[in-house]
Amino acid sequence: MIEYRVHDMTCGHCASTITKAVQQAAPGAAVNIDIEQHLVRVDASAQMQPVIENAIREAGYTPES
Repeated sequence: MIEYRVHDMTCGHCASTITKAVQQAAPGAAVNIDIEQHLVRVDASAQMQPVIENAIREAGYTPES
């Protein structure tokens, strides 16, 4: 499980954008988002972490490990 805190994710639109970006970068990965806690959890191998983090950044957000 890969987890990021994304402080600039504040609404459902943000969550949807991040989910789509992660799923494009890591097809088949399960994405779980908690907007209130600003958490993004991705069920993917640790090897995918740089790819997923980059996808979130390219979507316009700032993930922190």
